[in-house]
Amino acid sequence: MKILLVRVSSLGDVLHNLPMVADLLRHDPSATIDWVVEEGYVSLVRLNPHVRKIIPWALRRWRKGLGKPETRAEIKAFFRSLREEEYDYVFDTQGLLKTGVIMGAARTRKGGKKVGLANGSEGSGYEGISRIFHTDSIPLDPRTHAVARGRLVAGAALGYAVDSAPDFGLPAPQAAQRPAFLPAEDYAVFFHGTARAAKKWADANWIALGHALAPMPVLLPWGSEQELKDAQALAARIPNARVLPKLSMMDAVTLAQHAALAVGVDTGLTHIAAAFVRPTVEIYCDSPKWKTEGNWSERIVNLGDLGAPPSSDDVIAAARRLLGQG
Repeated sequence: MKILLVRVSSLGDVLHNLPMVADLLRHDPSATIDWVVEEGYVSLVRLNPHVRKIIPWALRRWRKGLGKPETRAEIKAFFRSLREEEYDYVFDTQGLLKTGVIMGAARTRKGGKKVGLANGSEGSGYEGISRIFHTDSIPLDPRTHAVARGRLVAGAALGYAVDSAPDFGLPAPQAAQRPAFLPAEDYAVFFHGTARAAKKWADANWIALGHALAPMPVLLPWGSEQELKDAQALAARIPNARVLPKLSMMDAVTLAQHAALAVGVDTGLTHIAAAFVRPTVEIYCDSPKWKTEGNWSERIVNLGDLGAPPSSDDVIAAARRLLGQG
């Protein structure tokens, strides 16, 4: 059986789609699984050794140069690569017009199916027009967890139950692969940055947490100039804190993978730490916890909710418990 997964973005959404791979292979160990993903997330999908072929989609970059011959050539090459195979199943678990177009262009064998979402989740950017590319549309509860959505769609299409903890297929950290920008000793990482101000946790809370963890090193990554300023301000008031250099996405993944403790707001990198089953505290300030909380391990603690940020005391207590300190 040949299967194509279409989940192109964003970081957290691509991550949350990974457990589909393990489910499909449990159902049919001989299946081959390919994946269409935005080019910036190819390296994340590549961490899962069971994805045979990754087809990069570069719409974000192509939009900037649609009039250029080289851009048009890249787009033609993408569709040529997409159509090299005939699939038994094509799954679009994003439910957007652009992912529907990819699904529509993919080739299926005689009797093959193109399966997608019949509806979106609460607050999602689901586009109903994507259903015109489906042979089967699977309805889900609007409050289905982000990890469960793709798993349930595939299970319904292929007739198997989704009744196990999600397996992201991610490698365990190897001491020999620890990069030079990480300290040799155990460290905590604070994923404090987020594009939406309402999702931030107050600086005073991060500072209180940093003091409570001392003398443990605290690493502060950043992704924008404003996040760099925020990290510098926090580092000035947290003992043994260090502002990291600007990291590539895969360096940030490695940072999460090796952390003795990860604490972060509702962002992709926090969810990556949880997917690696590192001791993780996920902080929800302005997004619903039910949608993305790490609920597959006791090493993950989810605090706060939409409009109800957790206190520093609650996060400190959770962090100490995960570190075996109380």
